[in-house]
Order: sequence, then C-alpha cells, then structure tokens
Amino acid sequence: MVPVEAKQAQEVAVVMVPFPAQGHLNQLLHLSLLLSTRGLTVHYAASPSHIRQAKSRLQGWQPASLHAIHFHDLPIPPFSTPPPDPNAATTFPSHLQPLWVSTLHLRSPLVSLLRSLSAVSRRLVVIYDPLVSFAAQETATLPNAEVYAFNSVSAFFHLSFRWSFQDESALPKPKHLETILNQSFDDCFTNEFLEFATMNRVLQDSVVAEGSLINTCRPIEGELVDLLAEDSFYSGKKKLFAIGPFNPVTTPQGDSGRRHACLEWLDKQPPASVVYVSFGTASTMPDEQINELAIGLRRSGQRFIWVLRDADVGDIYAECVESRERKLSPDYEREVEGVGMVVRGWAPQLEILAHPATGGFISHCGWNSCMESLSMGVPIMAWPMHSDQPGNTVLVTEYLKVGVVAREWDRRKEILPAGEIEESIKRVMVSEEGQEIRRRAKALGNAVREAASEGGSSRAELDSFVAHVTR
Repeated sequence: MVPVEAKQAQEVAVVMVPFPAQGHLNQLLHLSLLLSTRGLTVHYAASPSHIRQAKSRLQGWQPASLHAIHFHDLPIPPFSTPPPDPNAATTFPSHLQPLWVSTLHLRSPLVSLLRSLSAVSRRLVVIYDPLVSFAAQETATLPNAEVYAFNSVSAFFHLSFRWSFQDESALPKPKHLETILNQSFDDCFTNEFLEFATMNRVLQDSVVAEGSLINTCRPIEGELVDLLAEDSFYSGKKKLFAIGPFNPVTTPQGDSGRRHACLEWLDKQPPASVVYVSFGTASTMPDEQINELAIGLRRSGQRFIWVLRDADVGDIYAECVESRERKLSPDYEREVEGVGMVVRGWAPQLEILAHPATGGFISHCGWNSCMESLSMGVPIMAWPMHSDQPGNTVLVTEYLKVGVVAREWDRRKEILPAGEIEESIKRVMVSEEGQEIRRRAKALGNAVREAASEGGSSRAELDSFVAHVTR
C-alpha cells in the first residue's frame, strides 16, 4: 500500500502512551516507527527517563529513524527505585510497583498534550497501554479523538486469562484448545499488582474504544486471534488489528565500529551453534541458581552467550545497584573462553537472535522475546519467571512445538539443577528431537517474515489500520 497522502497524514496525529516497563516501551516504539513509515505523524509520550530508556535500547532500526517521532516528556514526581530481591518469595518484579503507582501522576501533563494536539488535528488517535487506562478516559472527552488499546501480550494469554478470571460464556472454548488454555496463574502476579491492573481495567471498561492492536500474527496465532475477535469487546465496529511482529524482521547493517562485542564474537562461530541465554529486563535469579546455570552451560559443551544481569530498577538512570559480576566464580570465564561469553550489561537481543550463528534461546518467554525469537526462526528453551510467561511457554512448546520446557512452572520455587539445564540444551541443539524442533522454528520464522512483508497478512493488517484512522 502506498503511504497516505502527506496532507492527510498531517491531519491525523497518533499518540502513543506506553506503560513504563521495557517490554511495553519497546513494543510501542517499534509500532511508532512502523506507523511513521506509512506517512503518519506519531507522538510518543512518557516520562523523560523512560523515553531515554526506550530510545537507547532500540534495535533493528537505523538511529536516524527516531527523528520521525515526536517525543514528549511528561514530568513525573520522584518515586522510590528499590533494587530487585533475588531471594523474594515470587519472581514477579514487585520492586517496580512504586514506579507503576507513580504513573497516575502522568495524567495531568498528558491531558495538556492531548488537548493541544486535538486543537490542531482533524483527528487525534490515541494508542494506549491498558495499564495506563486514564489515557483512554481523557481521550474520550475530546470531540475529534478516538482510542485504541495496545495489547502487549499474546492472544493466547488474553484468552486463558479471561477464561480464568471472567465470564467463561463471553468467549468460545474449542475442545481441542481447552486443556492448554486452562492455565494456572498462581504466583504469576502479586496481589498488589492485580489490584493496580483491576483499577485500570475498570477505567478501560468505561471508555468506548474503536478497537485494539496486538503484537502477533496469523502464522503464530491465527486461530487464537480469530477466537479473541469473538470477544464481546469487539462487537459492532470495533476491530482487532493483528499487525505483529512490531520488531523489524531484518536488521540493518550498521557501522562495524558501533557493533556490540558479542556480535563480533558471533561472527566467528559456526551457523546455528550458539545458545543465547537471557531472562529479560524484569527477572532476577538467586545466586544458587546462577551457579547451577553456569555449570549447566559449561557441561553442555555448546557455545553460548549469557546475559547475566539483574532486573531493571524503576529508573535505570538512578544510582546503579549492586553488580552481579562477582557472583560467578573467578575462574568461570577463563574456563569457558572461546566457547562462552558472559555479557553483564545491555545486550542487542534482536541482533543476536537474527545472527546466523544463533541456534537456540534459553528465555523467560516474555512476549517481546518470544516474538523476536519466533520471527527470527530461533527455537526456545522456556524458563518462565512470572506474568504471562508460563502461558507463553505453553504456546511455544505445546501449541507451536518450536521449543522445549527448561523449567516447569510447577517447579518455580525450586533451584533447577545443572544436569537438567544441560539436558534441555542438548535436546534442542544436538538431539534428533531438536532437529525437528529447529526445522519447525525455521519454517515458522520464514512464515512470520513473509507475513510482515509486502503482500503478507500482517502488512495488510497494518495498512488496514492506517486506512481506518486516516479515513
């Protein structure tokens, strides 16, 4: 589809209102850039530190592409930024709760921004994260505005969560999916967070939205998207736009001098030979588990890149918390030199997964990581930590069959021994079973990239959304 006419695009202002957690910030920034390539004027509104975080961690786009986005700093009062507790009773990042509560203070500056943009636009389109639902309420007060919910999780999670906590009769439940969609949510969230989410859900339900957007695609969740679209929320003119993956499916070749050292290391490894290990930005492991993982990686005999870092604090630019570098034995990196690489800071995950040397991913199964891995055709060794991750594990391993379970959710309070970690790695990387898993993952990656390309289903959904908001 040819981008909308410049005059028409300028008459429509699109405003992104993300929730301040990396997986949410990142997905909406990718979506902002996608929409900007279709000729739309896009605004991204968040606190100054979270805008800085989103921009600094962006991958897959040339840095100059950010110039197409209008960033708006929304002031926020100081909030507590405690460090994560690796020995907490649950692995949910409850240390971020003060940040999330503080998002309520974004309401007033957001109102000012929306009113100013509404006054100079034919139509104001607000895409908001349901965890900041006050954005939807304020948008509904403007005469020329319409609102769309952004779903940062899978269609699978939406279905299983609604069947567990809401009226089951509101959604169909096909027999062949009933078992895998009956998920337990024990320890996935804290009660405090669920109360926060419920408060936002009440706000969301008070607003008549035009529809919602979800970071998924038909090759991954076509059947599940169709089921979700039968939800009563989408009655009438509302529509669910499945336009994922938001992340680029090809990565630009930048200046070699700016490449991360791990990419240079990957260049020297054989194709599909490296296990990438990362548990995202909101998970922290106890020292004993770190030690078992270190042993399991070494004993597997497989090449690896291991991102060893604690969960983000509320403001990653506040004073640094305790380094984890000394948690490994002093000789470990010397012992694995040439075979393994430990990265203790930020790692370019999308570029690592896109690299031909990467053959598997030990992952917490956050949806952002799942979509990046699946779009690059990399099989997953699933180690869920909290939130939607146990459900995504079922989607990846049982529904799509492009991965194995490294740590069962039922064993979340146990320390996973090195021997079982070693076994999971070998299942994917060197066994006959792993060959079939890798074949399916590669085929799925090809299908996802086709969906995101010209003529593909995700591209068609993106074009449909652009046509709808610029009508």
